[in-house]
Amino acid sequence: MCGIVAYIGNKEARELLLEGLKRLEYRGYDSAGIAMLNGGVHVAKTIGRVAGLEEIISNNESFGGSLGIAHTRWATHGEPSDANAHPHSDDVTHGHGIQLVHNGIIENYVSLKTYLQDKGHTFTSETDTEVLTHLISEFYNGDLERAVQTALKEVTGAYAIAVICEKEPGVLVAARKGSPLLVGVGKNEYVVASDSSAIVAHTTQAFLLDNETVARMTRDSFRTTTIDNVELTPELKELEFTLEQIELGDFEHFMLKEIYEQPATLNTSMQGRIDSIGGTITLGGVSELADELVKAKRILLLGQGTALHAAMIGEYLLEELAGIPAEVEFASEFRYRNPIVEEGTVAIAVSQSGETADTLAAVQEAKRRGATSLGVVNVVGSSIARETDAGVYLRVGPEIGVASTKAFIGQVGVLTMLAMYLGRRRHLGRDEMRRLLTSFEEIPRKIESVLAQSDHILEVTSRVVNRDNWLFLGRGLHYPVALEGALKLKEISYIHAEGMPAAEMKHGPIALIDKGMPVVVVATKGSQYEKIIGNMEEVRSRGGHVIAVATEGDEEIHNHCDDVFYVPDVPEPLQPLLTVIPLQLLAYHAAVLRGKDVDKPRNLAKSVTVE
Repeated sequence: MCGIVAYIGNKEARELLLEGLKRLEYRGYDSAGIAMLNGGVHVAKTIGRVAGLEEIISNNESFGGSLGIAHTRWATHGEPSDANAHPHSDDVTHGHGIQLVHNGIIENYVSLKTYLQDKGHTFTSETDTEVLTHLISEFYNGDLERAVQTALKEVTGAYAIAVICEKEPGVLVAARKGSPLLVGVGKNEYVVASDSSAIVAHTTQAFLLDNETVARMTRDSFRTTTIDNVELTPELKELEFTLEQIELGDFEHFMLKEIYEQPATLNTSMQGRIDSIGGTITLGGVSELADELVKAKRILLLGQGTALHAAMIGEYLLEELAGIPAEVEFASEFRYRNPIVEEGTVAIAVSQSGETADTLAAVQEAKRRGATSLGVVNVVGSSIARETDAGVYLRVGPEIGVASTKAFIGQVGVLTMLAMYLGRRRHLGRDEMRRLLTSFEEIPRKIESVLAQSDHILEVTSRVVNRDNWLFLGRGLHYPVALEGALKLKEISYIHAEGMPAAEMKHGPIALIDKGMPVVVVATKGSQYEKIIGNMEEVRSRGGHVIAVATEGDEEIHNHCDDVFYVPDVPEPLQPLLTVIPLQLLAYHAAVLRGKDVDKPRNLAKSVTVE
């Protein structure tokens, strides 16, 4: 959520900044703005898309120059408006020409604002960001870096900021705590961004700012310090992906591209980790803690949204395959009660970005109470990856679509591997492990066979897409799949949909079913097949339109539903990796048929870095 791009170098900055903002559009935003230093400060801000900002400044020569900052805002403090959009300025009359862009939340902004108003500062927005800008201005005495350091000592909350000052036209300052920020390093140029997708077109070398770290850049040098002015030596790293990976290619939407990338990304996630012949799994990221994990008395899985649904599947798998008691928690609720963390507890944080604020806070709380912590994340070097004791990366590459697809498959795949890894060390026999791993290796190819049904899924969806209320039902491992299918439909098509355990339907929600109401049921062959058939009949007898996700070769299913999406037959613990695919395609086709912005659904952000 929110996006920062800043540049200092020898190139014209305007096009680079606009291009960077466009690459960050997937994160979700409601306004955009830019500030350039070019013989003075020049600022433009607007509600809406980056394209609107581009139109405003495209023929304005004032927005030339090689130093600037830009931002896309997702509203927290103050409604979407030009006044609340970033960048924010210090006092127009008595200020120093300071401009600032900010991701995060300043929690003590009210008290800081009162302090600044007593000092004579006047404010033009409702935002916490403007307060931070004025605070830096209050401490400014000819050295922007020092003013930023001093101001941040007074701040409570999370921030990623980029700052420029009219009185120092050759300096760019950035700082970070909580919210991610990295610096791309080129030849006599630096690109600061909240996401590497805004950097990769210009350099492959970058360093991530640590918490409470400040970077000062000129065109030919940079230095990093703590907010106490202790100099640091950052570690320069290669970016993890290429420009081609964040381009649309021949696909109409990033979400569709990422759905179709899932066979390849799951293969990549498996590489070097599984040996089906030997019946072994190697997870280098947790090898040093293997003995501790095997002896775990309880596993807590922490997540939000799609990651929570993946964690719920992980709960079933850890109990079924590893025989370890497991429990899933909403990360946002975990630290606001008095959670019991006993000796032998392992806390697993599941997140695509590795920056999800609630999940990060939850795993920190679990650690404070004595838990061993693991991260299951996609972004190398992210906050959760660095905060946890060990972990496993998803390796699915950048995910641009706001509605997560390939990251979900990656999370479920990694949790499946982790459950088998622990199970083999506890009680799973070699032959059973070989059988599971052989089937697991075949999943990418079998996903391709489900993707080949896209036209059929589109045809079925087109007949029911105008209905505004849907149910998604599943049992066991497929209850979280039902939740994920409903979430995808809600996120991008704005159709009201609810996922639930199939047996729960008759405890109230069955009252909602009327003639033609779409009810999607995951009904693959498995331990609860007969039960789910009974639930389907309960829906049909009340006039509901039943869409089943069933196992290939199950012809009997036609007697209990109106439409069928088939998936290949695999062992029950692996079925969610296949059954979610038709639900992803259904949601995608529904959104397109309804004319919605698939990759940028309203009010949503890709990476939720505030609570």
